[in-house]
Amino acid sequence: MIVVHHLDNSRSQRILWLLEELGLPYEIKRYQRDPRTMLAPPELTAVHPLGKSPVITDGELVVAESGAIVEYLLDTYGAAAALRPAPGTPARLRYTYWLHFAEGSAMPPLVMKLVFQRMKTAPMPFFARPVARMLADKVLGLFVDPNLRRQIAFMESELARGPWFAGEAFSAADVQMSFAVEAASQRAGVSAATTPRLWDWLQRAHARPAYQRALARGGRYDYAS
Repeated sequence: MIVVHHLDNSRSQRILWLLEELGLPYEIKRYQRDPRTMLAPPELTAVHPLGKSPVITDGELVVAESGAIVEYLLDTYGAAAALRPAPGTPARLRYTYWLHFAEGSAMPPLVMKLVFQRMKTAPMPFFARPVARMLADKVLGLFVDPNLRRQIAFMESELARGPWFAGEAFSAADVQMSFAVEAASQRAGVSAATTPRLWDWLQRAHARPAYQRALARGGRYDYAS
């Protein structure tokens, strides 16, 4: 039996979504973030040494990292055409690109945005607060925000080529991209007014029955709002 070691409000939600899309049976083992640090609890290190989510176990096998989990599930349990285009096609190349873009390019500036925004309001001695805010604003203004604007504009333009990231058909690349687009809608201005294609993609992704089933099973997931 596949077990998803599921951390609240995390990337592991999209693994539940993928399992629902594939129609696979699975169990959920839940973990809660530390309310002060928002980090995963140390119990996750008993599953994988890095103590991060998502991670799945399948019998004695442990698979971590979202992209690796997606590939494992499709290779092991997916039908030949399940949620990925045929090999050797332009759609397959796009699929592979977006599968890796999600974590390789999209998420680092989104994580930096979160970290530096929190840095501006983190508890610290009063005399250090102006310096921390100045540094955070500099990094955000000179590096993080320009990168996010460029990436979001690129994603918006690419969706002009088809309704889904790999083209005409929904694929696991859309599942993988979901967390990045959801985070961008909260941190980087993705909206119906500014990025209509991305916004439309997000609404259609959220409307999928498998997405809704994953939400019902996974519990609180603030990124879906």
